[in-house]
Amino acid sequence: MESHLDPMKDDLPLMANTNYMLVRHYVLDLDVDFKSKVIEGIIVLFFETGSQYLKTSSSGKECCQSQFDETCEVKACEPCYMPMTTVSACSPKLEYNDFAVCGKGEEDTSEKNGNHSNEAQASGISSSKDICDIQNQGNKDFLLVLDCCDLSVLKVEEVDVAAVSGIEKFTRSAQLTDVSKELENLRNQIVHELVTLPADHWKEQLYCFTRCSQAPGCGELLFTTGTWSLEIRKSGVQTPTDFPHAIRIWYKTKPEGRSVTWTTDQNGRPCVYTMGSPINNRALFPCQEPPVALSTWQASVRTAADFVVLMSGENSAEPVQLQEGIMSWYYYVTMPMPASTFTIAVGCWQEVKQQGFTAAIQTNTKFSLPSSQADFRWHEEICGHVEYPCRFQNPAARLQAVIPYRVFTPCCLTEYCEEHLLQLIPQCLSAAYTTLGTHPFSRLDVLVVPSNFSSLGMASPHIIFLSQSVLSGGSQLCGTRLCHEIAHAWFGLAIGARDWTEEWLSEGFATFLEDIFWARAQQLSHEEVKEQQELKALLRWRRLRDEVQNSEEELQVLRPKKESTGETSESGASVVKHGLKAEKVFMQVHYLKGYFLLRSLARTIGEASFLSSLRKFVHKFHGQLVLSQDFLCMLLEDIPEQKESGLTAERIFQNWLDTSGIPKPLLEEGETWKESRLVQQVSGEVTKWIRTNQMMRKSGKKKRRLDEVVFQKLLPDQLVLLLESLLEVKTLCPRILQCLEKTYQLREQDAEVRHRWCELIVKHKYVPGYEDVEKFLREDQAMGVYLYGELMVNEDVKQQELARKWFAAAREHMDASSAKVVAEMLF
Repeated sequence: MESHLDPMKDDLPLMANTNYMLVRHYVLDLDVDFKSKVIEGIIVLFFETGSQYLKTSSSGKECCQSQFDETCEVKACEPCYMPMTTVSACSPKLEYNDFAVCGKGEEDTSEKNGNHSNEAQASGISSSKDICDIQNQGNKDFLLVLDCCDLSVLKVEEVDVAAVSGIEKFTRSAQLTDVSKELENLRNQIVHELVTLPADHWKEQLYCFTRCSQAPGCGELLFTTGTWSLEIRKSGVQTPTDFPHAIRIWYKTKPEGRSVTWTTDQNGRPCVYTMGSPINNRALFPCQEPPVALSTWQASVRTAADFVVLMSGENSAEPVQLQEGIMSWYYYVTMPMPASTFTIAVGCWQEVKQQGFTAAIQTNTKFSLPSSQADFRWHEEICGHVEYPCRFQNPAARLQAVIPYRVFTPCCLTEYCEEHLLQLIPQCLSAAYTTLGTHPFSRLDVLVVPSNFSSLGMASPHIIFLSQSVLSGGSQLCGTRLCHEIAHAWFGLAIGARDWTEEWLSEGFATFLEDIFWARAQQLSHEEVKEQQELKALLRWRRLRDEVQNSEEELQVLRPKKESTGETSESGASVVKHGLKAEKVFMQVHYLKGYFLLRSLARTIGEASFLSSLRKFVHKFHGQLVLSQDFLCMLLEDIPEQKESGLTAERIFQNWLDTSGIPKPLLEEGETWKESRLVQQVSGEVTKWIRTNQMMRKSGKKKRRLDEVVFQKLLPDQLVLLLESLLEVKTLCPRILQCLEKTYQLREQDAEVRHRWCELIVKHKYVPGYEDVEKFLREDQAMGVYLYGELMVNEDVKQQELARKWFAAAREHMDASSAKVVAEMLF
């Protein structure tokens, strides 16, 4: 299958055969080296036998060797590696006390099992025949397939967990003391007992995982790396049940790897972070990418003492000095999550603190419980997810309106964060709690990431990345974006999509809820909420209309796989449709159509009833993966009277999820928002500017007339609508543009407003504003991509020269997907 995939254009393959073996826990031991731009270390994976194999083996069917019949057709593979004599079985950087990583173990049979020679490795020669030869030597051997890309895998071995002293006391099976059992089965049974320990034993479980990860190796395993996968086998082992359930992998990332970005922060200091790559984390560590592979993890990360390591762990790590100039950071999680949610950021971050501020906010702010206490009756029920220490079952957590939070940033942005961000976090967290109830995660770090970050924000468990673009121009953009990312704690993280093509289940919900959260954070009146949300709806409708007109139809469908959504192959492998299309990263159709669907449902049912149903959905499905029908069916069951009026899941699929373009119900509603007071106010201002422009074009001498016009003060969203409306005017004279900037102080506004201002500058070739465009492209890269297109489409030689010049200056530090899209526009 790999041979048919263009790694830069087509669907994203999820290669891991999760139905045969399912990873339950990762132990990572990593070193971050900024000189070489490499993360190097060891990962130990603990598995359970997958559900599909258990079913097929019980029915007498044979297990599939690999997840694709075309495995032998793979052509883009690297050779199988045989560890060279210079590669030690022990990493000198590991700080283990009682348990050595290296050990004699069993006899090493790697050479007999058909690994390539060192000459083959050195030459870099590989072919599909090599792969087939390896597989055909043991055509009944089971292949463990992991998702892997842009990694140098050095060695793979089985871990002898049975060699850990005292391991038996952490297991519940009396059979483990039976010395007559085969050693291989004993090891796998130990792993099974370990991964299935009760949730209230999580501390002992993590301790035991640590000790097992340090156990000796007991035989190297054969492996092959392809474009998208790492395939591992043990000679003579034909079933997942008998395959080693604890394996250790030595590997290095590559500087060009697409899961992390090596760059500099706003102070010019080096940093590296996971930026939400389309390929997720497979270029950071070998893993199982499919969402169904819910796992826990723990990680030790070593780096120079000047750096701070932030991760998506549930503990606030404190660094430990290992040697002079080297610090180690340790994080862990106990809630099983997809590997794609693993997040790391290493840099010279500074924590933003304001003495006495946090305590005062959390003490003096009045927090209210969700509107209906009856909504909390679901807390008394047993959770539907796999067992873990769940906050929804913790009485203290259920009453925690504001979870502990920290803010980190490059030091040059500390003042901005103190002025806006630090004060907004408790307000937004409280508003989220008032709306949805229990926070799924126990703490929150917020990091302002470098300017090359390709989005305004990204949420992961326990950590949010924010673009520097949200910090300037007041609290509106910062607050709404923070609310959006906080909403992902419930929708996108605690509740995940079982099929990644259904992005709307994450982004649509977060976009809908950001308005609810932000209105409550501001403590607006009912009328103010209604007016602001109608204005927001109109802006989003205009954005959706433009996107539908300028994008491929197949990218506009919220459920592109329709009835086959959620289906995988027999092994568990699948593809994410359009997952690698570079332009898809910048599309908002899943945000917007998802938002409008939820808004429509809330208007039909009534907002209070709809939010009550959302809380019920959260209580029922947190810690689980869902499809669209799971939400829609529960919602319609909760309000049976709507079913009788014709609101059915089938009708929603047909109108909203399975078709391209603007949904029919939305076409009718678009005109109604124009009657809103805030929108009418903008219309009046647009008329003033158009009349003044006409007057100025007729006679440039009538300066007094311009000074006599009184323009009203506008909200940021009103300014966005004003500038978008003026973009539709064919010609605006330079004096009008100058007056626009002066009247509204456009250079001091938030990034959404400044983006429209830059569009006006480009359209009207307003030379005094070119510096504003250059600054925006440099400092607001999350939003500036399509400005390059505007500079080119005008067919103005000067603007095209400037676009190429500005791109050349920024390209080295740009996000790879952004740079690719811009390069296609310019060249």
